[in-house]
Amino acid sequence: MEYLQCLYAFLAGIPFCVFFRVRGSSIFWMSLGGAIGWFFYLFSAPVGNDILQFFIGTLALALYAEIMARVRRAPATGYLHVALFPLVPGGGIYYTMEYCIAGDMDRFLETGMHTLSTAGALALGILVVSTLARIFTLLAGEGGERMR
Repeated sequence: MEYLQCLYAFLAGIPFCVFFRVRGSSIFWMSLGGAIGWFFYLFSAPVGNDILQFFIGTLALALYAEIMARVRRAPATGYLHVALFPLVPGGGIYYTMEYCIAGDMDRFLETGMHTLSTAGALALGILVVSTLARIFTLLAGEGGERMR
């Protein structure tokens, strides 16, 4: 039942595809990235650290985005934008602001640091994969002429 959330992550990507004016079969492929990211987030639950889970989920979806960008000859950022939405810590942002407005500084700082850590894990996951993809591309010779 827990993995039904992957279907929800897939379905959540569709409105963002419509918002970003994605057309045709690209809607399916971009939304699939969200399901893949959420699957790896759930799959890594035995790690016991949700920040690390977000990092692992982001690594998987960023790798998927880089692969699909090459297969479908489209920018990886399109796949990343849609696929990241299920992992974005929206609840954490909301509660951080709620605690701030309510004047509960202890909970504000605790929730804010956790939310920033989650966002940092997302950014770091994308950075690692995109950097490795760039290095691989340069070493494989596809971008060798740019190095000259």
